[in-house]
Amino acid sequence: MRIPFASPRRRLRRLPALAALVLAGSLVVPAAVSAEPDLAPAALGRPALAADYEVAFLDQYEKIKDPANGYFRQIGDLLVPYHSVETLIVEAPDHGHETTSEAFSYYLWLEASYGRITGEWEPFNKAWRSMETYIIPATRDQPTNSGYNPSDPATYAAEHGDPSEYPSRLESDVPVGQDPIAEELSAAYGTDEIYGMHWLLDVDNTYGYGFCGDGSNDRPAYVNTFQRGEQESVWETVPHPSCETFAHGGPNGFVDLFTDDEEYSKQWRYTAAPDADARVVQVAYLAKTWAEAQGNGSAVSDAVSDAARMGDYLRYSMYDKYFKRIGDCVGAAACPGGTGKDSSHYLLGWYYAWGGADAGAQYPWAWRIGSSAPHQGYQNPLAAWALSQDADLRPRSATGAQDWAKSFDRQLEFLQWLQSAEGAIAGGASNSWGGSYEQPPAGRAKFHGMAYDQQPVWHDPPSNQWFGFQVWGMERVSQLYHLTGDERAKAILDKWVPWALANTTAAADGSFEIPAELRWTGQPDDWSGSPTGNPNLHVSVSGTTSNDVGVASALAKTLLYYAAATGDASSRLTGESLLEALLAHSDDKGIAMPETRSDYERFDDPVHVPQGWTGSMANGDPIDSSSTFASIRSFYEQDADWPKVQAYLDGGPAPTFTYHRFWAQTEIATAFATYDELFPQG
Repeated sequence: MRIPFASPRRRLRRLPALAALVLAGSLVVPAAVSAEPDLAPAALGRPALAADYEVAFLDQYEKIKDPANGYFRQIGDLLVPYHSVETLIVEAPDHGHETTSEAFSYYLWLEASYGRITGEWEPFNKAWRSMETYIIPATRDQPTNSGYNPSDPATYAAEHGDPSEYPSRLESDVPVGQDPIAEELSAAYGTDEIYGMHWLLDVDNTYGYGFCGDGSNDRPAYVNTFQRGEQESVWETVPHPSCETFAHGGPNGFVDLFTDDEEYSKQWRYTAAPDADARVVQVAYLAKTWAEAQGNGSAVSDAVSDAARMGDYLRYSMYDKYFKRIGDCVGAAACPGGTGKDSSHYLLGWYYAWGGADAGAQYPWAWRIGSSAPHQGYQNPLAAWALSQDADLRPRSATGAQDWAKSFDRQLEFLQWLQSAEGAIAGGASNSWGGSYEQPPAGRAKFHGMAYDQQPVWHDPPSNQWFGFQVWGMERVSQLYHLTGDERAKAILDKWVPWALANTTAAADGSFEIPAELRWTGQPDDWSGSPTGNPNLHVSVSGTTSNDVGVASALAKTLLYYAAATGDASSRLTGESLLEALLAHSDDKGIAMPETRSDYERFDDPVHVPQGWTGSMANGDPIDSSSTFASIRSFYEQDADWPKVQAYLDGGPAPTFTYHRFWAQTEIATAFATYDELFPQG
């Protein structure tokens, strides 16, 4: 076996239309929180809100759904969201008209919020059908799962610290564990296929791979990038098709850039982003709750059932990459393979992946792997709670619901363990130090035997540097607390919220400032079953942003849920102020602000290709040891925005762009909808 590596109907209240902001002066939010029973605007010492947030949501919704604005590719009656309206953008996706499982999860959230406000659920169901059609691999995309052996789930290959150390040798003599959930999943759903989203699609077939190398453009193509260890940034990746037929790349396609073997087989391989799949479950629970409140629960019942199924398979992210025993797992050859569920950390790892032989293989084979590295920003205790407690979302498998019940407690413990003295949440942990079961540094703090890692999975840039992972995670925790009253969630928020408020400002002219980058020192205490306050783990804000509209709206949403649950005046005031500040930056496509991309100097970064390895991209771009990020993506030279980048590479100023990222625009829309739900203005 091998390893991977439509204009809506508007229903408006008769309240004032969107108007200029009415806040006076600059708001600097105090660190202390105070509960006040009367949270009407007058009680907060300022005029009433300028915006009706139902109107604001529907205005933003119409901009996103307007075909002229370019957020989607339409295929038949279904829509596939792009990562961004603009094509020249490099982040985790390396082109704006790729898309991610994250974008699909936000698409569902957008339509669920629309259903709550309008009572119309067909757009939500169409979004679900689009997800199932285009980003969950179908039978033809994963044809040889019948060859999977749960007693031998994958062949070990070490991860390495730098792309230059790849390909990685496959080592069949290293012990791997047993997959304890494969048979119960097959029994529950009558198939050996995986029901999960692959994380990356080339929506317009920009790279030209098409389906299994056929170059077709009738549907989005499954592609992948990251495969080569912690230091591989997007600027050092080689984009390749998920279905490997050797039609492109070198004689062995792209496989021998990543793994070193005696011979190479045509194959398929997919990687899930667990935070996106968990967000789908979270949104399905919200849609169910809202539809049932309208007496219309049957309208979303099929999607809810499918979300339970997705959650069942999402358990693969709870397992060590090679199903080895969790805790003090040192030495690839020495650390034993797990049996039963002792290979599960019950957290959301960074990925899970699966693959197998080409459909024409004489002897079908398939593999599956989990993830040894859980990151704080991926945890979703709300999804875990729904999958274990809600009758319609409990998975069908024999042990799925009980696994998610255990995961719910374990995730909250994990966040408590990682909470710094100041309140922010540190990175995560690893059961496979360095990705190859190395000995962790001496004295490293432990959580259920896993070693603390301030930057799990990737280092360029450090994976817990971005403030967005704080608000994405805490939004789920605050929503959980609002819905369930869980005291552990409240305790985490009671410490996190004052820290966030102390580092947030907003002003009447639409300006705001929030954290952008964080710096970490020290480490948590060993986990002994209850939080210690972690006096030796510290965070500082090393950079701020005044134009990240997506993160600002996610922060607002987090604070608003907390305010609704606790009655905290400061949180509500800050959440309102951020939303009203965002409204000052409306344009024809949404809400966005210019940003300067000094990192685009990395278009000239070299991409590691072993000396002597030669091949070509689907469009003919040569791949060899002289390749750069830009040289294997020559299509960028035809982009209307390329001259700005070329001028920068030639020594000019860093280029400025105004990006309309799908996730960010939807985050804004759902933040407006959240305010309308929690604090109705009529």
